[in-house]
Amino acid sequence: MNQNGSFSDLDAIENEALAAIEAAADAAALDHVRIQVLGKKGSLKQILRNLGGLTAEERPLFGARANVVKEKVQAALEEARGRLGSAPSSSAKNPGADLTLPGKMPERGSRHPVRLVSARMIKIFASLGFEVADGPEVEDEWHNFTGLNIPADHIARDPAENFYLEDDLLMRSQTSTVQVRVMENTPPPLRIIAPGKVFRPDTVDATHSYMFHQLEGLVVDEGVTFGHLKSTLLTFFQQLLQDENMKLRLRPSFFPFTEPSAEVDLFWRGGWMEMGGCGMVDPNVLEAVGIDPEKYTGFAFGLGIERVTMASYNIPDIRYFTENDVRFLSQFS
Repeated sequence: MNQNGSFSDLDAIENEALAAIEAAADAAALDHVRIQVLGKKGSLKQILRNLGGLTAEERPLFGARANVVKEKVQAALEEARGRLGSAPSSSAKNPGADLTLPGKMPERGSRHPVRLVSARMIKIFASLGFEVADGPEVEDEWHNFTGLNIPADHIARDPAENFYLEDDLLMRSQTSTVQVRVMENTPPPLRIIAPGKVFRPDTVDATHSYMFHQLEGLVVDEGVTFGHLKSTLLTFFQQLLQDENMKLRLRPSFFPFTEPSAEVDLFWRGGWMEMGGCGMVDPNVLEAVGIDPEKYTGFAFGLGIERVTMASYNIPDIRYFTENDVRFLSQFS
């Protein structure tokens, strides 16, 4: 076979490259060998240009031998990098990461203010003897409306006022649904709270959102009065805001599931802010779940957790809670 020196040159390139790799003391030296042998202008690329001077029988043999040289050099480079404990670099001027530099510390997160206030609310009500109850966010019309004494023609059941899914299923518009489920399965006396998400197609503004959090409470026992309701709410807000002189107002209102009913207002930032609703449990609601209204009475209330959070931290706009602005969220711990 007429080698014209080409095969001998391949042997020489292989031997010289392996010797240089063995003698390399650092990543920069290894990178130099890589460029000199395997680079675009390296010795292996240069010698492959001699293929035109070979016979048709010699060309595939020469190409195969060149590939063997390339693979041996690459394998030797990888082995040497592992031996020297260095990662490959793109140039001799960039030997790799400087392990002496200080590391990048991870940012510490914090709990969302709504979660913080929700936990505080639960803790206060627990100290008042309430237990936490939970229920599904996708509800049927019975638990969301019918069991709460809301008639079929009531505006609260209008599709424009709810997020209906299919058939009689919808995203719950209030956590009062949990109260119905508890009364269906647990005999009095009852003293529960039901915190969770609710969904209503409200127009988003500074105090309204299409998704927000509620904490609803329910007490059913013998001899429960409206006075018990007011004292419970007053004690709760005084402890939450740590203000014994805090002003609370119960403004007459109407809800199908309570009678009498009232809006819960809190004096905040120089004005009254609506925090939720409350009232004595309507006898029809008790009858619907099999509780004798002649023997038992009860009260219920629902508080918007976002609004309580706004009052706790003097936050002027409910939209701050869902904008994911780190500058806002990092203020809470």
